[in-house]
Amino acid sequence: MQTRPIIPIAILLVTLAGLLVAGIAKGYTLFILALVAMTGVVGVGLNVLLGLTGQVSFGHVGFYAIGAYTTGILSLQGVSFWIALPLAGLIGAAVGFLLALPALRVKGPYLAMVTIAFAFIIEHGAVEWRGLTGGSNGLMGILPPSLGGINFGEREMAMLAVLLMGFAFALYHRLSSSAWGLGMRAVRDSEVAAQSLGLNPVTIKVTAFTLSAALTALAGALFSPLMMFIAPSSFPFFQSILFLLAVIIGGAGSVFGPLLGAIVVVGLPELLSDLAEYRLLFFGILLLVVLWAAPRGIIGSIAARFRREDPHVAANDGIDLAAWLKPASALPLVIEGLGISFGGIRAAHGVGFMAEPGKVTAVIGPNGAGKTTVLNMIGGFYKPDQGSIRLEDDLAGKPAFAVSRAGIARTYQTTQLFGDLSVLDNIRIALRRGRLGLLLGRSKADDDSALAEALLAFVGYTGPVARLAGALPHVDRRLVEIARALATQPSVLLLDEPAAGLMRGDKHALSLLLRRIADCGISVILVEHDMALVMGISDHVVVLDAGTPIAAGTPAEVRQNPAVIKAYLGGAEMQGRPRVAPWSGPADAVLATVNLTAGYGAAPVLEKLSIAVKPGEMVALLGANGAGKSSAMRAISGLLRPIEGSVLLKDAELRQQPAHKIAASGLALVPEGRQVFPELSVYDNLLLGAYTRTDLKPEEEVAALLHRFPRLRDRLHNRAGLLSGGEQQMLAVARGMIAKPQVMMLDEPSLGLAPTIINEVFTVLADLRDEGVTILLVDQMAVLALAVADRAYVLESGHVVREGSASELRGDKALEAAYLGHAEN
Repeated sequence: MQTRPIIPIAILLVTLAGLLVAGIAKGYTLFILALVAMTGVVGVGLNVLLGLTGQVSFGHVGFYAIGAYTTGILSLQGVSFWIALPLAGLIGAAVGFLLALPALRVKGPYLAMVTIAFAFIIEHGAVEWRGLTGGSNGLMGILPPSLGGINFGEREMAMLAVLLMGFAFALYHRLSSSAWGLGMRAVRDSEVAAQSLGLNPVTIKVTAFTLSAALTALAGALFSPLMMFIAPSSFPFFQSILFLLAVIIGGAGSVFGPLLGAIVVVGLPELLSDLAEYRLLFFGILLLVVLWAAPRGIIGSIAARFRREDPHVAANDGIDLAAWLKPASALPLVIEGLGISFGGIRAAHGVGFMAEPGKVTAVIGPNGAGKTTVLNMIGGFYKPDQGSIRLEDDLAGKPAFAVSRAGIARTYQTTQLFGDLSVLDNIRIALRRGRLGLLLGRSKADDDSALAEALLAFVGYTGPVARLAGALPHVDRRLVEIARALATQPSVLLLDEPAAGLMRGDKHALSLLLRRIADCGISVILVEHDMALVMGISDHVVVLDAGTPIAAGTPAEVRQNPAVIKAYLGGAEMQGRPRVAPWSGPADAVLATVNLTAGYGAAPVLEKLSIAVKPGEMVALLGANGAGKSSAMRAISGLLRPIEGSVLLKDAELRQQPAHKIAASGLALVPEGRQVFPELSVYDNLLLGAYTRTDLKPEEEVAALLHRFPRLRDRLHNRAGLLSGGEQQMLAVARGMIAKPQVMMLDEPSLGLAPTIINEVFTVLADLRDEGVTILLVDQMAVLALAVADRAYVLESGHVVREGSASELRGDKALEAAYLGHAEN
């Protein structure tokens, strides 16, 4: 698809217009024009950093000062300005490179602090290095350059600044449309996904920072001959803020955004000069209005409003994708003795299996089994403590981009598309496999586009290829992410829960697609919670529990393995105490959902869920991972906004209430993963649990909780983050209890705990049940949950497929099928 050279023509016209203005303007207008042009050049440099890579620098005035001092010092030493100008750019680039290496290894506020510190170092260095910079007195008598016998005055300096600005715009346009530009935007949108395509984020960000510093130093190099005097006071810190505002106001990522922002930042204060002392106030107010009305910048907001989507859809123009995707060497991926620990907690140990070419190998297990951890080690995002990952060479411990280049691609639980790139560009950058070529080289758009479209057609994507990936519906996001992974021509494809959030028909299409991919000779490694899909397409299944392999074999063999059934449903070593006598209580529910539907912006995770919990009753929600259990808890508690249906607490509708009001009305959620406040003490965590109560008796009630949870007594004033996992779970339960709720909801209280600790926690739950506390329980250990519960609902794909008393469901084959798939699969 060819694009007309509109932007290059616009750059030429803007440059010619600037030169024309410089030719006819007089006096102070020339000075303002030069400042606007120089600010525009700095804005382009920051645009490379902010608009392409998403990095923020508050210290670019330091590079501006370096450029100015370079030309000022060299000019006073008799060196020609035309030699000093490129030297200023080179010195700025060198300093930027050295600063970027450590600075870009940190993110967010830490990067901002590093660049702020750099600006202050340059400012104070200029003050202290008197012999070179003149100290606080600065450098005077800097003469403007001359060329061909023409001495440059303000007019010629303004023209030179405009020419430099035009050069900067052309450079940015060429860079943004090159493979490096695509790579920079990919890193900006998802650094994790960029690494899985073979891109090295450090190299890309350092390159962007270096180029940005060079452009800023070149702009500064014009400042000293324009002013003919420079001093540390010429480069105040707030100038960095103005440079950054110029980019943000104009529109980060657009070619002409820095120019428009420079006009506002430089020109607006001059227009308000008659307001004397109030001009900065009005200037600040106007800037806030612009930022509020156009958060994507003026040009960015206008472009978004008038953007028209090209309706062109993907098509395969005769490309034999099966042959193109077939790996050059049909070697299996061999995993041996893989293990890793986090903070002393063993997440995986002794993991080993072989993923053969042309076959689907599934890795399954209950929550917390270590499945994604294993994928992250294979993909290079975690460095294993021991073991090997062999695909020709041993890849264990190599960075993710190197693993990708070796032939391993992956997708993610939550799709990691480059949202501000088009669908087509998402595939095109993957086709480079991390090899971006020359910095300003052509991106081979036409050659890449045909192959990219063929890959999109292969996976079944039928939408416009020019659509922004961030605007795709969920099912299309999954398909595009798979196409992007295939674009790297992998030998091994890692898929992390690709069916999550898909409708049944979409899952069927996905299963056919995965078989087609395997038939191309690719080793497919699948982590998935939908057991029907796993058992239907897998050639080999590996089962993990608590990070350790417990079974391997064909789907039929694994499904009947007692160790697998125990891992999913619970074993005899974990005991729950049933009621002495069957529950009997009021027939009217205290908590109920009626036709509750909820999701995460995709296909609904819950569909018309109707459950009821009666006063004093313990009800369990059971089902495999991904069945919708935790989503139900989040929807009931207000953490997930339902799409339709009702949530009733004593007949009061809660569906539209925010989470904090639902908690205050009498629902206490003990969330999955404990989620204690790690920097607060155990005691303060407990008091926060009673935040909505006005009748709290702290000493008395905390003492009662410590009697129930004696492990917390000696740690009452310790930071909660220092507790063990079991102690944190006890604290989370105690924090819910102290709220004295009408209903306690516990989400996976056994997750990640040792059997002895699980028994302690469930003993407390049985005590609470016997004391008349109403409990809604979600837990992966179905046998254990049924031992303490009175009734249970079994969920599959967000639907209730079975309900009944705990005694009726114990040993029910329907429960086993919900966790491990149906026998016919």
